[in-house]
Amino acid sequence: MFTIWGSRHQFCDRVTRRGFLTIGAFGAGLSLANILRARSDEAHSARAGNKSAIMIYLAGGPSHLDTYDLKPNVPAEFRGEFTPIRTNIVGVDICEFFPLQARIWDKLAVIRSLSAADEHSDSEVMTGYTEAVNRQGHHPSLGSVVSKLRDQAQSDIPPFVSLRGLSPGLEPGFLGISHRAFAPSGPGYQNLRLAEGVTPSRVEDRKDLLSRFDSVRRDLDMSGTMDGMDRFQAKAFEMIASGAVRRALDLNREDPRVRDRYEGIEQFLSARRLIEAGVGCVTLSIGSWDTHSSNFKVLRRQLPKVDKAVSTLIQDLHDRGLDRDVITVMWGEFGRTPRINAESGRDHWGPVMSALVAGGGLKMGQVIGSSSDRGEFVKDRPYRVAQLLATIYRALGIDPASTFPNESGRPMYVLDDREPVLELLC
Repeated sequence: MFTIWGSRHQFCDRVTRRGFLTIGAFGAGLSLANILRARSDEAHSARAGNKSAIMIYLAGGPSHLDTYDLKPNVPAEFRGEFTPIRTNIVGVDICEFFPLQARIWDKLAVIRSLSAADEHSDSEVMTGYTEAVNRQGHHPSLGSVVSKLRDQAQSDIPPFVSLRGLSPGLEPGFLGISHRAFAPSGPGYQNLRLAEGVTPSRVEDRKDLLSRFDSVRRDLDMSGTMDGMDRFQAKAFEMIASGAVRRALDLNREDPRVRDRYEGIEQFLSARRLIEAGVGCVTLSIGSWDTHSSNFKVLRRQLPKVDKAVSTLIQDLHDRGLDRDVITVMWGEFGRTPRINAESGRDHWGPVMSALVAGGGLKMGQVIGSSSDRGEFVKDRPYRVAQLLATIYRALGIDPASTFPNESGRPMYVLDDREPVLELLC
């Protein structure tokens, strides 16, 4: 056995969140088999459309006051060190370190009136429920729901991919392990190829060997579980033999002129290529945002990189005619305190945060809602995290009122709080 580890984030509670995926002894074939199990026999009451989602998670919680909701006319202890700049949409100003986004604001929208729980976790922004609630409720992530409902015509492409490892917010919950994200990080990426000297015909031989080896276990399992694992292994072998995922992640196959635009932000190019290959949901992260100290020093370093990443990705999706078919969302788990602390930092602040949205056929070129004069509370058009998720589901062609049975057979809604962000709907 070995483990694929995802990206590492250490937050203020001194707990390191690091994604992981345990891999079976037969290598990549069974690695994928533990992710794709039993998809082929599932009967769905609804199917997701052909649209896809890119979920950008800013781990640690970025400051809304220093990114998309600046307050230039308040006292210095709230205002901070940055100044706003105009965008190409009249009346919309954003941070001075976002000049590239400012030029394409007609392709972007921000919600300034979101509220969230004070919890260091991606659970709420990925599932609509806090991690504390999910310890009992086991609600699935958006990507897992996409995996459940997507008509996966390409069996060699996983429907849900995480480029930031695995985390509580990416769990499939009561939908089952077959809808967990595939995380091609670390040594797992290298295992997405056939070993030197191993031909597709030899892989077929290995499949036969595995089927013989597992016959004993199959005799011991009368519940049908092994049949599900067999189907899962078959898809895993298809992924390895075809190499579709590895080709999507091989950036050397990209036009060099396009690849150069993504220099230093290659993960965003990987996300776009995976979406083009047929993945239904890709999640990734950039930076670390738990800025209890040196907030402005950290943001001066990180914000230009975020600006390049977002603007390059969104323009690229438009250039390829994918903007209406791909919805992109960028947010963290909460905002930061309006008052700057003694260490030039900002602390956790759940009462208000901002989220960036693009594409998916939603209405762009706008600001939705506002916060109070000092950015302490929502002033108008209040929305909760789950409501933005509900809007994303609708954009993907998924009804957030869809139900699935939990572990006890009880029907559970995808989201309980499912009123959409009305301003985004065209």
